[in-house]
Amino acid sequence: MSISYSSFCDDFFVDMYVNTRFDLPSERETLLTFFERITKQFPSMKTLARDGDAGYCLEDDPQAGRNRWVSVDIDRLGSGFVNPESFQEAFELPKVVIELVPYMLGVRSLDIDSVDLTFGMDFDCAGNHNEIIAEALFSGSAFSQIFNCPGAGPLSLSPAVVVALDDDCTTRARLTVDSRTEESEIRNKKFDENKPISLYMTIRQYPCPGRDFDLKTVFDRLCRMSVDFMDEKVVPNFVMPLTNAIAHRR
Repeated sequence: MSISYSSFCDDFFVDMYVNTRFDLPSERETLLTFFERITKQFPSMKTLARDGDAGYCLEDDPQAGRNRWVSVDIDRLGSGFVNPESFQEAFELPKVVIELVPYMLGVRSLDIDSVDLTFGMDFDCAGNHNEIIAEALFSGSAFSQIFNCPGAGPLSLSPAVVVALDDDCTTRARLTVDSRTEESEIRNKKFDENKPISLYMTIRQYPCPGRDFDLKTVFDRLCRMSVDFMDEKVVPNFVMPLTNAIAHRR
């Protein structure tokens, strides 16, 4: 990794989703053959579970602390890695999935609605998440004047923004910081220390009208863009202020 993200947070994960226009196959043999092919490539992935009403998920031992997973839902195919040691390791499984889906699940370029690549970080912290986010991301802004008023302070603060990364708006970045502090915790001044603040950075690619949409090429591009966006924009301007604000409360 160009930056050791794990040194900034308690958990780091990389998720890839291919969103489809048509429903994905749901036949037992088709899905079993697909998951068995994944298991041959990654022998530790042997836990297959029902994921909701119409989805299935194959994964490593979820209690291991770092695990891969692959899911097939009605109109979405996903894969990811929790706490990878490198970008190469994080991107290995999605690349295998992308190679398999055209002939094992029938996903073609015309079928793809969008592709998402998400970098996520969890920050364990004690105290009011809203106050931490306000201090880290809104100090000195116009919003800080709203927070500086009589009472308990920010009640709900999970900022999110979407920006277009090209002129035709087919490539977009979404950044979200989620507070999990509940109103009852603020009233009682008792905060759950087991709930983290989460940061999600997703770059989504939509097909460009009149252009080919090669899934492998698109994913490689998203990988490069995501790493650059994290290194240049997210880590110095969002991650570092959050970790500093959390450290002040320890």
